This record gives sequence, structure tokens and C-alpha cells, in this order.
Amino acid sequence: MLKSLTIQQYALIDALAAEFTSGLTILTGETGAGKSIIVDALGLIIGARTSAEVVRSGEEKAVVEGIFAVAGNRKLAQVLEANDIEPGNELIVRREISARGQSRCFMNDSPVTLNLLKQVGELLVDLHGQHEHQSLLRPETHGEMLDNFGGLDGMVAEFQEAYKHLRMLGEELQHLREREQQLREKRDFYAFQVQEIDAIGPRAGEEEDLTTELNILENAEKLFGTTSTLYELLYEGERSVRDLLVIARNQLQDLATIDKSFAEAGRECASADAIVAELARFIQSYNARVEFNPERLEELRDRLGRLSLLKKKYGGSLEAALAHREHLGRELELVENFEDVTATLADDLESTRQRCGMLAQRLSAKRNEVARRVDKVVVQELKKLGIENGKFTTRIGQEEHGHENGTGVAAALFIRAGNKAIALNGRGYDAVEFFLSTNLGEEEKPLAKVASGGEVSRIMLALKSVLAKSDRLPVLIFDEIDVGVSGRIAQAVGLSLKSLSTFHQVIAITHLPQIAGLADLHFAVVKSETKGRTATTMRKLTLDEQVREVAKLMSGAEITAAGLAGARELMGLR
Repeated sequence: MLKSLTIQQYALIDALAAEFTSGLTILTGETGAGKSIIVDALGLIIGARTSAEVVRSGEEKAVVEGIFAVAGNRKLAQVLEANDIEPGNELIVRREISARGQSRCFMNDSPVTLNLLKQVGELLVDLHGQHEHQSLLRPETHGEMLDNFGGLDGMVAEFQEAYKHLRMLGEELQHLREREQQLREKRDFYAFQVQEIDAIGPRAGEEEDLTTELNILENAEKLFGTTSTLYELLYEGERSVRDLLVIARNQLQDLATIDKSFAEAGRECASADAIVAELARFIQSYNARVEFNPERLEELRDRLGRLSLLKKKYGGSLEAALAHREHLGRELELVENFEDVTATLADDLESTRQRCGMLAQRLSAKRNEVARRVDKVVVQELKKLGIENGKFTTRIGQEEHGHENGTGVAAALFIRAGNKAIALNGRGYDAVEFFLSTNLGEEEKPLAKVASGGEVSRIMLALKSVLAKSDRLPVLIFDEIDVGVSGRIAQAVGLSLKSLSTFHQVIAITHLPQIAGLADLHFAVVKSETKGRTATTMRKLTLDEQVREVAKLMSGAEITAAGLAGARELMGLR
């Protein structure tokens, strides 16, 4: 639901802010007051294209911001999460257009692309206006609408899981077949590299161990000489550290007999003596193990040299060389067992294709049942809205797949039906499209080609009325829905909008009192001049003001007592 809309410096609008409620919201105003400008501005925050011309003359940028209540909109939450936008109970959408024509889009104050804005907008608002933003006129949406109406979402999800697996298997099989010749051509080369690496037989961490050992052997003389000197200094030499500590300990013990405060110092000195003795033992032991081994030294240098050559040849490190060896092993194993691997994969693909076919067939049967129900009730709605001779048919067909003998991924996406191969798509194998005829004797044609001008909104209204309970779009906007209707038909249009508003938030622009009188929320759009500039504003009407506005629609600028009484009667007020 749209909770609020703020528009700044857009076309004739200087600054406009409005809060909305659920139910039926009506916008009225004189022709040219700017009602459609408000709808166009709303279109900006659902991804409509624009240009610098929309920025109010003399201003730097136009800003349109809408706050939507989105709790429970699962599809929207998935899209937001996929784009690192935290979903919550509200979504703030803002669009800024600079006077230089640059456009910036934001969701919850995070910058987003126009494509994402449009994707999110299609999950929030269906705008049936004078411009192209009409989901029901896009044939690619008809199948989803039909499935929603019939409650087939669970069956569709089950099919899509199998279809996704089929695509994955097709891609894997295609990738293998594309690599087959390359693998066979490189088999000898791979085998040579494996033999070369295995001949050296490197192991993980070996280079570090060898380098440590080499460093010790290369410095054996220094290690031996220095440890010998240290041992003499600490323990064996004249006036060694150990001897001096013994003298100091004895003197401290003597002093402690005089003053007990030296006792702790004596104990510390004794501890130091023990530490030096332990250190001396370690140094003596290490000195005894120092090895002078020219043969081992040469062996280490040779081994490290061979490992270095492997590193240079296979990735720059021993780990990379080992990883390359593992990869080569897998490639050679694949070459040797290529036929078995591809055969197993082809079997999996075929069984998955059969499952897709079974699920698609079940879906198609259900869709045909649902379609007949939809066709009947849409025709009834069209009659209510003044299209007496309307005919409506949901056509469900299949497309032949022309590539079942190919090698690409698309070659896997079909099922067999007798001698034909039928193409699969993301919702089964059906292509669903709505066909319509609005005049007696005319052949039904695709909805997008038949609906035009003011008639389009009534057709959309009929369809929306039928699909209302299943359609998840929270906001429906109708611009100039009353074109070409009056009297009884106008009342029928109003009642249909009112009924639709129990399932959606409906916002409609109208000139007809029969529609305006049913409003739960009513705004008057006014164009005025201030300080030599024209500006469009929008004001929420009180109940009394709403009565006067409906009366004005009934009788013109001069509002009479009879007009007010008629308006109150039309609105169901006493």
C-alpha cells in the first residue's frame, strides 16, 4: 500500500505531500489542473523513463518519494534481499532527476539501478494510465495471472524446480561435449605433465621443511662455534655466569641472617641459578647434535632446485603445482571414462525431462480448466462496464521446439508428444495469452492490439475485478478510467472500483460524480498562480468539501442546494 507521496519541483508542482489510506482514493479537478502530472510523477518511482524536461523551470532537480507498506509481500522481500536491501515493513523509494537529465534512484536511502527500481515497481504498483505501464497488456504476464487465479503456484514451483535441474544437466552435458575433442587432443600432454610431477613427487609443506633443514646445515659451523662459546660463558668458563650467581646467592643468604628483607632476593638468585643451569644443558645438548653433512646439504639443494622448477612451470608455488596435478588427474580420468560419464548424464537428463513433461502436462490440464472459468466471468464484468458484446478467450497453446537435435542448452528444454517436440519454458510448456473482441461480429484479437484509448481502462478493470483475489499487486492506479462512459455505466464502473478496493489500494482519476461519490479518500487537484508562476497542488477533502466537489461534478461551477442534496444522496449520506 502507498502510505505517502512527496513531489518536489516536478513539472508544474512546486511542493506536494499527501498521505494515503487503504480503500478507494479519488482524484478530481478541472481539465489541465495537473491530475495526470501527479500520476506521471508516481510513475517515476516505479521505473518509468523520464528526461530533464520534467524538472520545474529554474530548479536544479525534481524529487519524487513514496513510502510503501510492504509487510507480507514475499516476492518483493526476495528481490530486496537478493540486492542487499534489508526488507522491512516499509519501503522508501526515491527518484531524483537533475536539470542536466541525470537520474538517481534510492531504496531505503541505498542507491539502486533503474532496472531494479522498475523490477520492484512491478511488484508494488499497476498503473493503468495514458502511458505504457500496463501489466495486463503484456502477454508474458498472462500465464502467471492465470496460475494465480487458479491457485496453481505450488504446482508451478514444483515444475520450476525440475526445470531448473533440467537446465543444469543440459548445461553440464553441453559443456562436456564441447570439451570432448579438446580433452582427447590434450590427453598425451596431460599424461606427460602428470608423469613429470609424479617423478618428483612433491608433498604439501615439503619446501618449508627442506628450507629449514638447509638453513641449519649451511650454518652448522656458526651454530657449533656459537653454542660452544655460550656454554663456556654460562657454565664452564672461569668466572662463568653460573659461578657468579652462586657467589651472589651465598652473599644474599648471609645478609638475610642480618636483615630478613634479603631473603626474597636470595630466593630469586637461586631461581636464576636454576634457569642458567637449564639453559646451559640445552645449549650443550644442541652443540652435541650439530651435524656437518656435505652429502645431505647437496641432496637438499638438489631437491629444492627440482621443486623450484615445478613451481615455475606449474603455477608459481608448490601448492599450485599439487592442485594442477589433482586437476590433471581428474581430466585424464574423464577422458578415459568419457562415454560412461556422458551416458550417465544423458540418462539423468532424460529422466528429468520426463518428470518435467509430466508436471507440465498436469499444469496445462489445470490451466485449461481455470481458463474457462476466467473467460466466463470476464465477459460478465465487461457487460457490467458497458461492453455488451464483448468476447474474451484465454488461449493456451504450445510452441514446437526446433532444436531437439542440437547441442546447446536449449536442445534439452523440450518434451516429446507423439511425433512432435514441444518447447518447455519457465512455467511449463504452455504459452498463455488473453484474446478480446469488444464489438459484435469482430474476431477476437490479442488483448494488446484490441484495447486502445479510454476503453483500455475499463477492460483492465474487468480483468482486475476477476483476478483481484489472486493478484498480489498491492496498488492499482487508474488514470481517466471514465473516458466515454456516463450514467448507468459510470455507476457500474464506480461500483467495480469500490469492490476492487477491498482487495487492493485503488487510486483513480475521474470526472464522474458516480465514481467520485464512492471515495474512501478524496483529493482535489488545483492549478493556481502565485507570484507570477503556475503551480499544481493537491488537497485532501473533508466530508463536507467532498460533498461540494461531487455536487460540482454533477452541476458545474455553480453549486445549488439541489446539487448538494443530489451529491449527498449519491454518496449515501443523509
